[in-house]
Amino acid sequence: MDFGIVLQTDPPARDVVRLMKDAEDAGFRYGWTFDSCVLWQEPFVIYSQILAATSAMIVGPMVSSPGTRDWSVLASTFATLNDMYGNRTVFGIGRGDSAHRVVGKPPSTLATLRDCMRVVKDLAEGRAVTMNEKTVQIPWIRNGRLEMWMAGYGPKALKTVGEHADGFILQCADPAIARWTIGAVRDAARAAGRDPGGITICVAAPAYVGDDLAHQREQLRWFGGMVGNHVADLVARYGSSGAVPKELTDYIREREGYDYSHHGKAGNPSTEFVPDEIVDRFCLLGPASAHVERLQELAELGVDQFSLYLMHDDREATLASYGSQIIPKLTA
Repeated sequence: MDFGIVLQTDPPARDVVRLMKDAEDAGFRYGWTFDSCVLWQEPFVIYSQILAATSAMIVGPMVSSPGTRDWSVLASTFATLNDMYGNRTVFGIGRGDSAHRVVGKPPSTLATLRDCMRVVKDLAEGRAVTMNEKTVQIPWIRNGRLEMWMAGYGPKALKTVGEHADGFILQCADPAIARWTIGAVRDAARAAGRDPGGITICVAAPAYVGDDLAHQREQLRWFGGMVGNHVADLVARYGSSGAVPKELTDYIREREGYDYSHHGKAGNPSTEFVPDEIVDRFCLLGPASAHVERLQELAELGVDQFSLYLMHDDREATLASYGSQIIPKLTA
């Protein structure tokens, strides 16, 4: 199993770069960031510094969207970073949550997301595409490579992943939800004539190593609220039973809205509706042995990478614990 770290690009950027370097030294191969350039600093500027400070780490957004940047700009930015540092980027993409909603835009449609993945990938790898009825090609790209990893929860999104993406990002570490979503992605890939084993499976969730479970739950409760934004959209589309498992939908009944000014932060007041059970299922907490046990279960379901959201009050200790006690047991 590979490991990644996920950070917000809170200022100062030098701290983000430092933590990414520390993560690579601890055995993490991927460095991800949030991508909401109103809420935090612009990540693509910081990626250049992360790539310069690390030797092999692969970096990218978890996740970006089709609606905040021109697609030719996205492709050229990734291609430039790859040309400078040797194909060490990955494009994590979704329909758009915080980056869209804080500027008054709805999430993109799945059709737009699908088209964006195709256009950006082709452009960034040096192929010609049609944009605005004009053939466009970046002339200076040689041997470019950019994988598209798509995040999603609902049946139609999972079908899109299986049909078009290079990787699947599940932002939730619940094994029951992982089993259902991974199965749906693989079924869609088979139906499309693709190799299901060729799609990288990434589970992303907060993790906190320690013994004070009550404190850890309070520090990680924000994640249930973040996931709840997407689940609320699913319930509006599919209802609360049937197409989407109850493990993913039942807990949002008491949800009463969301304030993005606290997005992804410990103590988020918009997440008081999230029960302890959801924190325990969606996140990894407790001593290192409990993390190893959950990760082994996820690996058996076909998860290729675990990416750790590191937003709590003991980041360095958790990072160190993963490097010394957890990653070696999953990468042997």
